[in-house]
Amino acid sequence: MAPIMMGLLAMVSSPVSMAQERPNIVFVLVDDLGYHDLGVTGSTFYESPNIDALAKSSFQFIQGYTAGRVCSPARASIMTGVSPDVHGITDWIGAPEGEQWRNYGRSTKLLPPHYEHQLRNDFLTLPEALKQEGYATFYAGKWHLGDEGSYPEDHGFDINKGGWDKGSPLGGYFAPYINPKLEQGPDGENLSIRLAKETAQYIKGDHEQPFFAMLAFYAVHGPIQTTEERWSKYREKAVQKGPVENGFAMERRLPIREVQDNPVYAGLVETMDEAVGIVMDALEESGLDKNTIVVFTSDHGGVASGDNFSTSNLPLRGGKGYQWEGGLRVPYFIKVPGMQPNMLIDYPASGIDFYPTILDLVGAKNTGKRVDGISLLPAMKGEAMKKRSLYWHYPHYGNQGGDPSSIIREGKWKLIYYWENGQPELYNLETDPFEYKDLASLEPKVTKQLQQKLFKRLDKTEANLPEKDPQYDADKEREVLNKAREVRLPQLEKQRMEMFEKDWQPNPDWWGSKVTKD
Repeated sequence: MAPIMMGLLAMVSSPVSMAQERPNIVFVLVDDLGYHDLGVTGSTFYESPNIDALAKSSFQFIQGYTAGRVCSPARASIMTGVSPDVHGITDWIGAPEGEQWRNYGRSTKLLPPHYEHQLRNDFLTLPEALKQEGYATFYAGKWHLGDEGSYPEDHGFDINKGGWDKGSPLGGYFAPYINPKLEQGPDGENLSIRLAKETAQYIKGDHEQPFFAMLAFYAVHGPIQTTEERWSKYREKAVQKGPVENGFAMERRLPIREVQDNPVYAGLVETMDEAVGIVMDALEESGLDKNTIVVFTSDHGGVASGDNFSTSNLPLRGGKGYQWEGGLRVPYFIKVPGMQPNMLIDYPASGIDFYPTILDLVGAKNTGKRVDGISLLPAMKGEAMKKRSLYWHYPHYGNQGGDPSSIIREGKWKLIYYWENGQPELYNLETDPFEYKDLASLEPKVTKQLQQKLFKRLDKTEANLPEKDPQYDADKEREVLNKAREVRLPQLEKQRMEMFEKDWQPNPDWWGSKVTKD
């Protein structure tokens, strides 16, 4: 038996059945949480004490990346250990493709290609691989990896609480819910808290097998909602600090938020953090914390443009849907009982790596089809790891303003290839982690080598590619861009300032958080 497994087994607490020879796994996945949306990763506005405490007892991969800059591709990669260009889900499921894209009124040069609309059954998922090793499996929260027939229970989870085809909480974050996979809660119940309680209840149950429990929050995806009390708390915090005059700037296609001062989003983050605390308390109260691996991450960067313009990822550029670091970098924490964490690990880690890392940690074989992630256990043990290339493929226009592009990162270099104009951008992430200076023309040799390597990869995986739109009209596109700058940007600034007013409220019952008697 591997030394790490011996260490884990030695720390099994007395309440755990002797039949349970392997550690449990709790995987917490947050939706749309930005790299800097936690206190432990640098936020001074949002409050996340429970996640901060988890991070400080975990291995923190400070160069942790998503495998996809929008939700469905990233989630499919976590489930399979393979990149979006391999599993084929390259956009969020439900996004328009081909000529349907014109209905969005963006007037762009390209039409996005077809993508897979559900997680294919020929990929062995992480829960399926763990079930082969004798694990029981549980799922709570957002799924968004296919319609009926491709739900969590169809891909290896024994229990499913709330996972179906929708990518956001229909009806919002307060009961009554619109979710056929979740039993209705009392009016005003919070969805994040409910999902955490479902997970906690499962953890505290009787277990004859080790378990893999995945809590995949709908939060902090839009619609951004909180209670009046939490809005008031963060409104006061923002007002005392003194709101800056301009909270937004123009990116290439849409305005982008440049300051973390949204009191509603802050409340949503804090509630999600409270929910994480419920799960961690359940582990401790049951004695299972001494024999449970805990993983915490986000599916991609925070929403700074489009959607609800919720947060700022600065000093990282961009956000969800974007090709820059703000869209790709995520919190990436792994807590392993019996291992003293080497707190900060400066090794590029990807969402595709969770699959092989978890299997390695529990002593299981990596039996997944074409898994291109790698185990991070050597890095966690302080061993040197080989240099690697990371790839991202997103041949679509993001709702948030991102461009159809493919990316390779190798060492300090990151190359972005744009499908609209066939032009690359090259950044040195060691000297310019904020991607302000494009070095493509100054480093032609590096640019050529990385571009050739990227194309070779995409050819090998037969990646889907966009096509030119024969109806493209440059004047119409210019009109769309001007409207974003001249109309949408001032609207956002106005809405932002309105949230700081004492009598501001979204509706009479604060999204159902005030239970009425009529």
